[in-house]
Amino acid sequence: MKTTFWFILIFFFVACACDKTETTPGETDKLPEKSAQLIEADNTFGLELFSRTAAIAKTNENTLVSPLSVSLALAMTYNGAQGQTKTDMEKTLKLAGLTSEQINSAYQSLVAALQSSDPDVLLEMANAIYYRQGFTVLPDFISVNQKYYNAAVNALDFGSPHAVNTINAWVAQKTKDKIPTIINQIESDLVMILLNAVYFNGIWKYKFDDQNTRNLTFRLENGTTKETPMMNQEASLEYLSNSLFSAVNLPYGKGQFQMTVILPKENKTTADVISELNMENWRTWMKSFKTEKKVEVTMPRFKFAWELKLNQLLTDMGMGSAFSSVAADFSGINKDRDLYIGYVIHKTYVDVNENGTEAAAVTAVGIFITSAPPTDLQKIYFTVDRPFLFTITEKSTGAILFIGEVTNPEYVI
Repeated sequence: MKTTFWFILIFFFVACACDKTETTPGETDKLPEKSAQLIEADNTFGLELFSRTAAIAKTNENTLVSPLSVSLALAMTYNGAQGQTKTDMEKTLKLAGLTSEQINSAYQSLVAALQSSDPDVLLEMANAIYYRQGFTVLPDFISVNQKYYNAAVNALDFGSPHAVNTINAWVAQKTKDKIPTIINQIESDLVMILLNAVYFNGIWKYKFDDQNTRNLTFRLENGTTKETPMMNQEASLEYLSNSLFSAVNLPYGKGQFQMTVILPKENKTTADVISELNMENWRTWMKSFKTEKKVEVTMPRFKFAWELKLNQLLTDMGMGSAFSSVAADFSGINKDRDLYIGYVIHKTYVDVNENGTEAAAVTAVGIFITSAPPTDLQKIYFTVDRPFLFTITEKSTGAILFIGEVTNPEYVI
């Protein structure tokens, strides 16, 4: 099946806050070597997660994933894994070859880099761990997640009717109420829930004028059409065109963060692009953008929420042992080998309009006890009137946060 809406939010680190020279996407020399290696791993994981999710999405279903949020939640969980479960998680997250210390330190550096990249773009990330009151958690597991992930760790009476509200209130607060809930109940065998929240709010460097927005025809996958509010602007932008797609980079703030909109050629589909979506091609594409003086962009505004339980996808990607009540080994959380991941729930939200983009993601890991090229002067018309992919990036780390595909744009006020 085809996905509808995929959104890549890629953030990059810059050392200086003002008067920066332009950097090349994927440049990571400002980060420690292991952080650059982790970014490569995260991007590889994110692109595979995106491709697999795209394959199971329903027709005309808008979809949104934050690979960074999933990676951070699973990285905290990884600190409690041992034996084959630890090896399987390393394989799935593409972290083989890095020690636990290197992984944790690299994530710490990456998060700090992303959050300090552009003062005109708001990017917030938060982590929390709630565990059942009376359940024994090894001190090392708590301390490492507090140290490297700044995780708020709290014992909670899971039997209280207020426990669900406490967890959901944390989620709502960290996403500015864009994602109000992550769970509906606490099962009797749930002993821990690990949470990551990502919130992004960026104003376009070149805003779309509201007066230029008008209803135009958008072609759906099934051949039908719909009238859709389309934003429009003309600016000097980075542009790429090849035999597979055309794409444009739309910068936020001072230009360190950007959305990349990828429009398949007329004889191609988003599925064709997704089939070529791997790290080698991604690096080549990102290096191939050139600044064009006049690019007229016409594209839909859209807003929606999305969610998916990632158990099967992550199992298919190689970490099935973590979900097995028989095979899982999380003795780094509790010395008894009777814990397993019961669910990885992922919820996202996005709002793209004339002013900019607001996006949020939450990932919850539930731990259970046994019983995730025209010339400069030629005007280019980039009209997004059919299904497309898009990303949001920051220009010096290359870390993927969100990846998306839109086949049925909606904007409900």
